[in-house]
Amino acid sequence: MGVVLGIESSCDETAAALVASDRRILAQRIASQDEAHAPYGGVVPEIAARAHAERLAPMIEAVFDEAGIALTDLDAIAATAGPGLIGGVMVGLVSAKALAMAADVPLMALNHLEGHALSPRLADPALEFPYALLLVSGGHCQVLRVDGVGRYRRFATTIDDALGEAFDKTAKILGLGFPGGPAVEKLAKEGDCAAIPLPRPLVGSGEPHFSFAGLKSAVLRAHESGQYAAADIAASFQQAAIDCVTDRLGIALDAMGPVTALVVAGGVAANASMRAALQALADDRGLPFTAPPPALCTDNAAMIAWAGCERLASGQSDPLDVAARPRWPLDPEAEPVRGAGVKG
Repeated sequence: MGVVLGIESSCDETAAALVASDRRILAQRIASQDEAHAPYGGVVPEIAARAHAERLAPMIEAVFDEAGIALTDLDAIAATAGPGLIGGVMVGLVSAKALAMAADVPLMALNHLEGHALSPRLADPALEFPYALLLVSGGHCQVLRVDGVGRYRRFATTIDDALGEAFDKTAKILGLGFPGGPAVEKLAKEGDCAAIPLPRPLVGSGEPHFSFAGLKSAVLRAHESGQYAAADIAASFQQAAIDCVTDRLGIALDAMGPVTALVVAGGVAANASMRAALQALADDRGLPFTAPPPALCTDNAAMIAWAGCERLASGQSDPLDVAARPRWPLDPEAEPVRGAGVKG
């Protein structure tokens, strides 16, 4: 059995976790920065980096104490090396390098998206490659086929905004605070999802890619009109987003060939209505549906540690001079998509 320390600091959660190769989470800590960023309605990179620097070392010490193990008991150290806010990424990666050098164990400099992509296998031991992955978060909205550790093929991405960003923008428009996703989901339960005829961008276009910029603009216009209750706007937005995702995902599934399951990961995967719609789509396709527990959907270090376990088992590691990367596509061979630029 191997034990890997995972470190996550790509955005506004500081996290550390110890995970064993038999899928046991030995200890984990997550410190949110919601209060620090709430006055600004979004994440401020300088504030985030400073908070990571202040919190990470005590957090790592705490997970060692909780698990009752020492640095010398580790088999590897994994840290997010990108993509993300570069200041925060560097805090976590530099810490991991120092610990790996001190413990004389391999360093795993991980793509944050790979953590999300492999996290369902931490929760579901029966999940086998290749599987279809819908990755939906604040910075990314993609459909990929996960062929193995380090082997990802992208079939769809957003041409403008990510779905999590659209949820946060809707929350800001409605005055619901930050983070926006859970607030919109909660308010949507009180509203009528058919109350407002919001657009479904690209639905019916025949292409698999996503677009949410027009939907965000329509939400703003609906709110400024003064004709609709906030709960109805939230519910209508959420349903429009779900309709867009399921339509686009269906096209991507048609293109990718046989897969073992449909999997969702990323922060938006914690949305219960989204999960229910994806479960229905999987059922229609005759596919098993897998979603990590909500605690593993948002940014966390257990998924980074588990991805480290997966890479350790496949004999992969990284040199100590590996660089942090603010942009880092999971599938660098994917063809550029109009509007996506380096987001893809």
